[in-house]
Amino acid sequence: MAGFFRNLINLFRDQNEVELEKIQPIVNRINELEPQMKQLTDAELRAKTDEFRARLKDGETLDDLLPEAFAVVREAAQRATPEKFRHYDVQLIGGIVLHQGKIAEMKTGEGKTLAATLPAYLNALPGKGVHIVTVNDYLAKRDAEWMGKIYEFLGLTVGVILNGMPPEERKKAYAADITYGTNNEFGFDYLRDNMAMSPDHLVQRELNYAIIDEVDSILIDEARTPLIISGPSEDSPELYYRFAKIVPRLKRDVDYTVDEKANSVAPTEEGIHKVEKILGVDNLYANEHMDLVHYLNQALRAYVLMKRDRDYVVSDGEVLIVDQFTGRIMPGRRYSDGLHQAIEAKEGVKIQRESQTLASITYQNYFRMYNKLAGMTGTAATEEEEFIKIYNLPVVVVPTNKPMIRKDLPDVIYKTERAKFKAVVEEIVKRHKKGQPVLVGTISIEKSEQLSDMLRKRGIPHQVLNAKYHAREAEIIKNAGQKGAVTIATNMAGRGTDIVLGEGVKELGGLHIIGTERHESRRIDNQLRGRAGRQGDPGSSQFFISLEDDLMRLFGSDNIYAIMDKLGMEEDMPIEHPLITKSIERAQKKVEGRNFEIRKYVLEYDNVLNKQREIIYSQRREILMADEIKDKVLGMMEKMLDDMLDIYLPEGVHPEDWDLKGLVTYWEQIFAEENMIKPEDLKDKTKEEIREYFWDIMNQLYDKREQTLTPEIMRRLEKQIALMIIDRKWMDHLDMMEDLRQGIGLRAYGQRDPLTEYKFESYELFKEMTESIRSDIIRTLFHIKVVTGDTQVKERRISHVSGNENTTNMALRQPGRVPQREMYTNKDEEVKRQPIVKGRKIGRNEPCPCGSGKKYKKCCGR
Repeated sequence: MAGFFRNLINLFRDQNEVELEKIQPIVNRINELEPQMKQLTDAELRAKTDEFRARLKDGETLDDLLPEAFAVVREAAQRATPEKFRHYDVQLIGGIVLHQGKIAEMKTGEGKTLAATLPAYLNALPGKGVHIVTVNDYLAKRDAEWMGKIYEFLGLTVGVILNGMPPEERKKAYAADITYGTNNEFGFDYLRDNMAMSPDHLVQRELNYAIIDEVDSILIDEARTPLIISGPSEDSPELYYRFAKIVPRLKRDVDYTVDEKANSVAPTEEGIHKVEKILGVDNLYANEHMDLVHYLNQALRAYVLMKRDRDYVVSDGEVLIVDQFTGRIMPGRRYSDGLHQAIEAKEGVKIQRESQTLASITYQNYFRMYNKLAGMTGTAATEEEEFIKIYNLPVVVVPTNKPMIRKDLPDVIYKTERAKFKAVVEEIVKRHKKGQPVLVGTISIEKSEQLSDMLRKRGIPHQVLNAKYHAREAEIIKNAGQKGAVTIATNMAGRGTDIVLGEGVKELGGLHIIGTERHESRRIDNQLRGRAGRQGDPGSSQFFISLEDDLMRLFGSDNIYAIMDKLGMEEDMPIEHPLITKSIERAQKKVEGRNFEIRKYVLEYDNVLNKQREIIYSQRREILMADEIKDKVLGMMEKMLDDMLDIYLPEGVHPEDWDLKGLVTYWEQIFAEENMIKPEDLKDKTKEEIREYFWDIMNQLYDKREQTLTPEIMRRLEKQIALMIIDRKWMDHLDMMEDLRQGIGLRAYGQRDPLTEYKFESYELFKEMTESIRSDIIRTLFHIKVVTGDTQVKERRISHVSGNENTTNMALRQPGRVPQREMYTNKDEEVKRQPIVKGRKIGRNEPCPCGSGKKYKKCCGR
């Protein structure tokens, strides 16, 4: 009964407090072990690692070892690091939360990097590897070197994955007990491993346990951005340049309309007629001109929606994307579906070619493949619902080591943006005069440079941190807390470097934060505020807002202007009003909810493709790792034979109506043996007898092919051809799935659920692809020409670029290490076309039964 009442009371208590109370006894146990650890020599402390591993083999669990292992790491940190780090109790709590597979919300400056060493060490003991995921190469390298001293002191190995690192070094880094790297690099290596042509090319091990730093940035802010490896297509850039000249001639609200809330633009009927007249075409939407619609739409998006120095910068003749959350340049990323090319044309720089997707995955589905996942950040509680629903990651808010004494001042609201920035400058000047350091957060490069110009005119020395100067990021942030420092930063999310206060700054009130605009996400605002008040330091923060800011203009109350006018307020008169504060909160919650729905929508569709991806990658990995696959190939031959008989000798059709001629023609196309079987040979046979007849001949031909090439060469060809065809078919399938996805929304007009339709049609496409894979593997094995003394098919290197569409229309471009191979066959000549028998179901990707040599969908299936 007592237990029942205890549970009832807990229901009405703060769940976070309940979690912390459960953890406290473990913290107490770790603290009790500290004196015992201090008595150990370095060698004895190091020997604990071997002892723990032995105990795991004897049946103990990681939970059993946790208190002792954490105590060992705490002692090792004090001996191995120059700073003599000792984990605070709150860092022990954070470490326990991470080990439990949850998100630890720890405020800025509370030592998340050090806290992660505890669960990383513990979970590395089984030898399956631990990945610590950071947001950029600088942090990955810094943390691997900084925290690596602790792991190496205890006998563990440490690796780091960096952009541009060769495969051999990557493989070595992944083989380490603990591997640091960025979310991009881990994801791309997964994709590249699933394009490898030899087991020697694989670099990753099992996806065992990952700790994601700045977890909200990676799993939420970047969740709509898929990782994509692509190859160049053959599209000409000329039309992009042509449309870049046409679009500026169109008038807003006459030739096109803009929906800023949805971030979309669309041509009007009048605009379409104008473009048709300029191009000299009668109907832009006629089949032969449909490609032109694509170029028009992307040119409009580039011209109207994409702003230079906000969404992208132009540097050395290259268009570089700016991360809207961190203000950093995102190297290697390109907007996809032709948008990046349209921006390049708009800016008059050289256009890089469009591309075909070779492999892709979202962060959502990549990180959900880990056996255990954990994360840490300063801001996660506001998004806990999404973390739980998508990733099954509860959030535990870890208390600060020292009380938080930062003063968060109420927002100051102005009527116009001009008045707001004028007030911001006056506030900076006032605080700078007394020597108090000020950090100013802006939402774009354009705004940061506008503010910089205003400060320059007032003679205020300052530093600007945005995508144009990101190389000096760590140095600028490091000095932002010095006396008299003024720093302007484009979004402070995930900077990863603590701001330490200089001499005498505490007495001046600590670091003062100024936000020049409310972000659409409360998390980003909280991240900016969190730069002050580190480890009990004094500090303060305040946001300056105008009714012309995007958030207020698009999502705020339409009545606020009217209220200010009625009150007769001047432009530069600040106001603080509960109505406006509530309006801001409503606007932010509205946008957060919309963005969550968008991410859920993206995930629902990607889950369909992800199931197919798992099947293909699993089958591909089986082939890759097998010593030989002859039995698999024979199984494919047998299944292909059954499919072939079902098409030409369908159930329920009288034997006299069987298409024996079509069956023989199709069989000849596959096996390159003409006149070996005649239709008349098959008459008077049952379906089973025909099956046995074909199967015997097919086995004889396969044995003959093997004797001609030698068994050794045949075994190598089987694997190589199977892998290549799976890759090629999967690439084609990704394109078809993207085409299906683009058009599926129209089904809603027919009162049909687009997602249900997408699932059904994608299944049909997947089934056709797998059938096509089988037939193409067999066909190629019987048609391929092998160069004397060499079983390697001629290679064609593909320099990988990006190309995919999503809500943010962005993809990550990565150079690939995997060569794509081109097959040469001895059956290139045209085959005489044969009539098709009605009633036969033929896969879209199957060879057309007419004998043209084309796919059915591009021949009679059109």
